Amino acid sequence: MAASTIRETALAKRGVSYVLALVWLAVTTLPFLFVIVTSFKSQEESFSGSVWALPQRIDLSQYASILQGPFFTYLRNSLWVVGVSVLLIVVLSSMAAYAFARLDFPFGKTLFGLVVAAMVVPIHATLVPIYLLIRNIGLYDTAFALIGPYVAFSLPISIFILTEFMRQIPRELEEAACLDGCGPLKIFWRIYFPLSTPGLATVAIYNAVALWNEFIFAYVLTSTPGHRTLPLAIWDFQGQYSSNVPAMLAVVTLTSLPLIAVYAFGQERVIKGMMAGSLKG
Repeated sequence: MAASTIRETALAKRGVSYVLALVWLAVTTLPFLFVIVTSFKSQEESFSGSVWALPQRIDLSQYASILQGPFFTYLRNSLWVVGVSVLLIVVLSSMAAYAFARLDFPFGKTLFGLVVAAMVVPIHATLVPIYLLIRNIGLYDTAFALIGPYVAFSLPISIFILTEFMRQIPRELEEAACLDGCGPLKIFWRIYFPLSTPGLATVAIYNAVALWNEFIFAYVLTSTPGHRTLPLAIWDFQGQYSSNVPAMLAVVTLTSLPLIAVYAFGQERVIKGMMAGSLKG
């Protein structure tokens, strides 16, 4: 009886877990399915029929008109800004994390505490000084105006993740490298950087997802379509297609596809990397 009761309880818990998983799947996927389905409708059909009805025919005119516009300029700008920013974030945060994890220097713990505290600084509180700084150094309305703030605000969480990751790397490897005559810089590049690949991938994917969707800095620090990124494409197309719901959702779909592909490919690394440091051994 006891074994049967335990088995029934386990099955009930598993059934509840499956139901909750299906509910969460519906909550997360139905909005995106709605966006895709509506983007294939004509403007007239979107107003006349049910919002959840499938399109009577696939209408690609919305996508054609968008792709003939400045969409690829926005895409190029996003790829450039996000790519350079993520590269700088990975290199700078990994070097800082190695210093905090393995090097003994004055006020090391205090500085690490300040880095962690920087994660709670609200972005909106820095908009005015950053805007004035960018204007004064002549970088306003350029791609470089975004890279600096993107890197600066992404470093604290990246350093925190990689520091906890590097602390788990055995010190014996470092000691063996010291016996071979390697200094801290060589130890970092030859041992810690290669062994931190899972953590580095987590930081890269996490920041790429966040920066791809970043809106407020892109809106404040750029003003022309030639230098704006994809989140601003949605904002700009809103004015052009304010009454054309399928066209607006087609922009959202095109903007989301690269991000969904990247995250679907690397979500396991993100989850594992975020858990780095939570377990010992």
